[in-house]
Amino acid sequence: RRCPQGSTAMLDVPFPPFCAFLGTLGLLCVAMVGTWCQHWRGGFSLDGSSRTFNWHPVLMVTGLVVLYGAAALVYRIPNTWSGPKLPWKVLHGSLALGAFVLTVLGLAAVFRFHNSQGTPNMYSLHSWMGLATVLLFSCQWAVGFGAFLLPWAPAWLRALYKPIHVFFGSTILML
Repeated sequence: RRCPQGSTAMLDVPFPPFCAFLGTLGLLCVAMVGTWCQHWRGGFSLDGSSRTFNWHPVLMVTGLVVLYGAAALVYRIPNTWSGPKLPWKVLHGSLALGAFVLTVLGLAAVFRFHNSQGTPNMYSLHSWMGLATVLLFSCQWAVGFGAFLLPWAPAWLRALYKPIHVFFGSTILML
């Protein structure tokens, strides 16, 4: 038996306004975290103080939430759009690379803060989950670059790796 049409219909939202809405939410999120760190946590610095730590949440939110989310969204461009796929792949990979760079800088900030304060690194579940996420992310980017952007990768390898890439991409985004 089929369900009535009205109960299974999905919300029909045009893609470009949806992307603009999500981009606005991402910028708002970064602005709010940046404002929190600037006004309520003392601002930003690279001197090893708590102001060095403040780079960590801003860079992690910008990289792992906003840019990585945008990279995932860019690759979901509707199939009805015509044209070559390579520019979208390059944009997807570039956004993910930008997210990776910001994430590594966020990790460097928190390690610098811990080392200057004499706090042990990797002492919490948060730190271990974060490091595992960044390691998975680095592997995901490197293998994705090799499989999908370099011209030498055969079609069978791309077809074999694509579901794995999609699975780990979603998993990393959730982490």
